[in-house]
Amino acid sequence: MPNLDAAGNRRPHPARKAKTPRLGAALERAAARQLASSVSRQEISSPADSESTLLGSRPRSEFHRGRVLPRSFYARETEIVAREMLGSVLECETPQGVASGIIVETEAYLGEHDLACHAVVGRTPRTEALYGPAGTSYVYFIYGMYWCFNAVTRVEGLPSAVLVRALEPLDGIAPMHKRRPRIKNAIDLTNGPGKLCTALGIIGSMSGKSLQRKPLVIREGEPVADDKVDVTTRIGITRSADWPLRWLVRGNRFVSRGKVSA
Repeated sequence: MPNLDAAGNRRPHPARKAKTPRLGAALERAAARQLASSVSRQEISSPADSESTLLGSRPRSEFHRGRVLPRSFYARETEIVAREMLGSVLECETPQGVASGIIVETEAYLGEHDLACHAVVGRTPRTEALYGPAGTSYVYFIYGMYWCFNAVTRVEGLPSAVLVRALEPLDGIAPMHKRRPRIKNAIDLTNGPGKLCTALGIIGSMSGKSLQRKPLVIREGEPVADDKVDVTTRIGITRSADWPLRWLVRGNRFVSRGKVSA
């Protein structure tokens, strides 16, 4: 109906109050947009994850797998070999297929004068492979349940080797999980010397074998820069415990969690 006064004149419309924006709602919408953007970025790639692995955000298929490392690679001082094995690829072939991982942690064991080395007891049936030629495997049993893999270094008759302590999983993830069915994530598959041997299918019958042919080989991978490498004392030993003979990729989340010895 028309808005008229008693004289029949149209009354002016009362001034309408301007709507004030709901500050709370605006903040809620901004927060929602920020959260959505953050979730989207996380789904694409996580910078924290990329920095804590050698793969980064790449598919596993894009990591470089080069030639099998020749015997001459191992025929050098053990410390040099241990350092330069970081970033290379340990590969094991079994009837279930090929499983492999990027080496992210190593320890050097230097011979009979190294009280933490198996060679301290001399040449025995157990340590025979440790006295073998450079570029061969030394696989031993510990705690009555785990195998550990080493690459023999220097020259035949001088017992020394590099223990591979941890891998970043690369190929054959499904067989790894079948061998370690209780493990639900990739990090715990190979972050220890016994774990990685179980995951890859490395067993005692592979000891004393050439690392230049199957079933066990180490391939060229991608070099790790010096500023990405940490050096510490070795893990879980009580003798020669203060020797800095452990090399690891700094910040890599697949490195083992053991306590250093000194």
